[in-house]
Amino acid sequence: MPSPAPQSIMNPRILLIDAGNTHTDFAIATPDRIRRIVTVPTAKPSRIPSALGSYNACVLASVVPAATRRLLACLPLKPILVNADADLGIGIRYPNKRQIGADRLANAVALVRLYGAPVIGVDFGTALTFDVVNVAGEFAGGVIAPGLAAMTHYLHEHTALLPRIVPREPRAIIGKSTVGAMQTGAVIGYRGLVREILAALRRQPGMARAAVVATGGYAALIARHVPEIKHVNPMLTLEGLRFIYLHNESH
Repeated sequence: MPSPAPQSIMNPRILLIDAGNTHTDFAIATPDRIRRIVTVPTAKPSRIPSALGSYNACVLASVVPAATRRLLACLPLKPILVNADADLGIGIRYPNKRQIGADRLANAVALVRLYGAPVIGVDFGTALTFDVVNVAGEFAGGVIAPGLAAMTHYLHEHTALLPRIVPREPRAIIGKSTVGAMQTGAVIGYRGLVREILAALRRQPGMARAAVVATGGYAALIARHVPEIKHVNPMLTLEGLRFIYLHNESH
């Protein structure tokens, strides 16, 4: 296990941890940018990857309580734990703030800092989440739908003959095989889901001109033919964690 670095706080190395339902991203960052990322399955016993080297600060966002406990137990220093009670640097307009996932809060922070407000983040993770930041720069809620992989896996697991597929751009709209037909249904159909939800969100007061930013595993694939998505940022959540560290260090 790497230990905290004896470096001056003037030259911090920050360990960023984003523990999701499927994978956990560990990253080393400096105040200006993210330097290195290591991704491991969340279900594996948690330890800090030694390849990341030393660090003297940590920010942790987790949506898996068991992973949170394991990570807190193995960290040699107290992290900034991302939740609705933390000092995030943005407002939250939500009835029960403790229901908001830590990853969604981190995304909202990065969205405001990098793209301004109003803005909509679309996270293509195990679940598909839409995070809405209103004109005042506050996290205002969003939408949760099944993730693309969850939908395709469900078809395989609950039918006798449909195979498990990895979603890819279909070669033709009219499938000439079972896999081809499933690729069209998955990718083209998913784009329709995304576009319809975005259209509904942009009809809400103050959201008509909101920028749309995608992140997560299937962001690049789906965004390729969704013109409403203007930016793809695979490191959005980690960038949010970096900004949360910077905000807390400045206060």
